[in-house]
Formats: sequence, structure tokens, C-alpha cells
Amino acid sequence: MKRNALSALIALALVGGGVATANAQDFGNWYIAPRIGAAIPDSNRKVDAAVWGGVGVGVWVNPNLAVDFEYTINNYDFKDDSWRVQQSWDHGDKQWENVGLGVSARWFFGDQGSQWRPYVMAGLGAMRHAAYSGVLTSGAGLNNDGWDPFATIGGGIQYNMSERVALRGEIAARYDHDNNTMANVGESLGYTFKRRNGFTDGIVSVGLVYNFGTAAAPAPVETPVAPPAAPDCHQLDDDHDGVNNCDDRCPDTPAGTIVGPDGCPQKVVIDLRGVNFKFDRPKKGEHNIEPTLQVPTADSIAILDQAIDALNRYPEIKVELDGHTDSVGTDQYNQGLSERRAQIVADYLTSHGVDSSRIVAVKGFGESQPIDTNATKEGRARNRRTEIKVEQ
Repeated sequence: MKRNALSALIALALVGGGVATANAQDFGNWYIAPRIGAAIPDSNRKVDAAVWGGVGVGVWVNPNLAVDFEYTINNYDFKDDSWRVQQSWDHGDKQWENVGLGVSARWFFGDQGSQWRPYVMAGLGAMRHAAYSGVLTSGAGLNNDGWDPFATIGGGIQYNMSERVALRGEIAARYDHDNNTMANVGESLGYTFKRRNGFTDGIVSVGLVYNFGTAAAPAPVETPVAPPAAPDCHQLDDDHDGVNNCDDRCPDTPAGTIVGPDGCPQKVVIDLRGVNFKFDRPKKGEHNIEPTLQVPTADSIAILDQAIDALNRYPEIKVELDGHTDSVGTDQYNQGLSERRAQIVADYLTSHGVDSSRIVAVKGFGESQPIDTNATKEGRARNRRTEIKVEQ
């Protein structure tokens, strides 16, 4: 390979790096990695340091391991100008070409997204050594070329310039099991050399990485969901009795139990004492309760309205209405009169918003259940009454 070919490879490295447009570290992505540097030869080669160039095609096996398949080239110039004088060679006719094909693995440290990532590397391959000069090959009667194995080991650091471009710097030692270079040439020309079958060269290089894949989308960040706030006890009513947990002192009352403001069972009593009827009222067919009530009528109406309020506050309770009379009159007559008294109170309740389904019974007991003596006018007045019995 001529010098202009090596220059073209170097230009490719620079151009390829400059147009890098993909993230070089995306797991599973293929990339190209052109490099340029210097080959520092083993002192036993008797050659000068040379420009070294290469290009690799690599893939990320996992976030820390990358594998490259590489092509490299460098041409050595011999140091011994006496050959040129004795053989009348031109300065350009004292080179050897070294072309390498190999595979190398690089293990990167740190997180994949880190800007700086040091790494270690190791590789294996084969190197072709051939006379570059036409004079050496034809004028001297030589045809020395061949492939020899080589191994490299080294380390470097990768700098992620952006999400799409990375820069690598690397130092490596290359052991080249070369038995086709200077010793063979010298022996063919009548010089005495100690044959060597291997050289250890140093390779210093920098390169850019260009990934052909699509940049991996960042993993979605899950926003932690705050657990719902525990409900306040004022918003809870575990036994469904209408009293919140904070105020409920009896939290396990059975369904349908009538409770007080503290949530504990409460016996509801609706007392109609003071609602008394005039003698022999209501008459058959009488439906307006006010004219039938003992004066002061307003007091009796107020007591009835309080009963309606109590029934509205406890909508779950049901009631029975019982009518009573004094002892004046026959039992048969008093039975009918007591039933009319119970019914007229029931009609008053339903006409003021109490659902009729809550009145489970309307009964008359005649004169059989007096609460006072029938021997006096006042006692007989108290016996003319209607009572409410609450069904708990």
C-alpha cells in the first residue's frame, strides 16, 4: 500500500468521526470507529516510528462490553541508510508494509451514561508483512511477504462528547510474531542478522466513534404515586347508624337500631300527654281535629307538632296509635269513640308529612285502660286521650 493510500485512510478516520450522528453506547448498536496514531516499533526492528491508522466495526454486547473487528495499517522505514548507499536505493524504497486484521474486546467501567469511561482492551489477529519497494522485491530478487499472528493488550478512555459522538484515546502493546521483515531482507542481500520471530510494538491512537443504530429511548421514569390519605374519622360511619366514627361511642350497633347523638341505642318515647279530647268527641264523620280537642286547643296542637318533629328526626321508627275514653257510656259506644280518637290523630300526622306506612296500627281500647280515676271530672278528662307507642 502506497503512502497516499495511508493518507486516504487517515482522512476517512477524520471525516467519519466528524459526521458521527448516533449514540455510541446504546446497547446492541453497531458502530464504526476510525482511528489514527503512531506505531512505536520494537528497537530490534531497526526501523523508525510510523504513522498508524485503522478502522473498526464494533457492536455493544452489553452496556460494558464492546467488540470491534478492525483493519489496521502502518509502513516502517528502515534506519540503516547504508543499504540505500550500497544498493543505490532511493529514500522511498526502504519500507515494509504491515496490514492487520483482528478482533478486539473492550470492557468499559462506570455507568453507560457517564461522560468519561475508562476501559481495558485485548485483541487477536493476523498481520501481513510485505516489501513495499519494487526495488526490494524485483531488483534484489526478493518476494518476502506472509501472514503472522499478533496479540494486543492495552487500555484507554472514552469521552462521550454528546449523546451522539464519542472520542477514544488508547495505548496498547502489540506482540507481532513477525518472521518476514528485516532479518529476511538482510540475509537475502548477504548481510548477517540474528533472526527474530517476534516483536513488541507500542500503538498510541485516538479515534471517533460513529453509531449506525437508533439512539435508545430513555426508560420511562415512573412517578411515585402518593398513597391516598387515610380518611378522617369524621367521614366514616362503620356501623351505618348515622353517627360518625369520631362521635360514635357504640361503634357496633346492629343495623336498624335507633341511636342517640353518641351512637348508642336509645329508646324513643313520643308522649302525647296533654292532648285530651272534649266529652263525646269526635263525632262520627268528624275529621277536623281542632274542634274535638279540650281547651286550650293550641297547647294540644303544639304537642302533636312536637310528635311530628320527633318522627321526622327518626324516620326509621314506626308507631301504633291507641285511643281511650272515660267510663261514661256503654262499652260498645266507648269502643267506637276510642277508635275515632286514634284515627283522627293518625290523620293529623299523615296530613303533616308522616308517611302512612309508618303507622302500623290504629287501635281503640274504650274505657278499659284508664290512667286516672273516673270518679272526678278532672280524672275523666285525662282518660279521654290518644297515645303513641313507638315500635323499636
